[in-house]
Amino acid sequence: MARHLSALKRARQNKKRRARNQSRKTRVKSVVREVRQAVAQGQGEEAQAALTRAVPVIARVVGKGTLHWRAAARKVSRLTRQVNAAKGS
Repeated sequence: MARHLSALKRARQNKKRRARNQSRKTRVKSVVREVRQAVAQGQGEEAQAALTRAVPVIARVVGKGTLHWRAAARKVSRLTRQVNAAKGS
């Protein structure tokens, strides 16, 4: 366990950051799940609406430094392909 004041403060900060990051990651997982569920049910328009709601959430998480920008781009790209395929069929 940390003993120095600076190490104790760092431990407190890490605890707060971990909680914030977990919350943000959970939010991303939720919006991705909404899009995938709409695609699985064959609801093209609802999937498009869910994707439109999901992209800014993912971008915000990248801006906060919780998710790497390439990982976010990959998520958005894959979701977009799935939604386009669902709308096309």
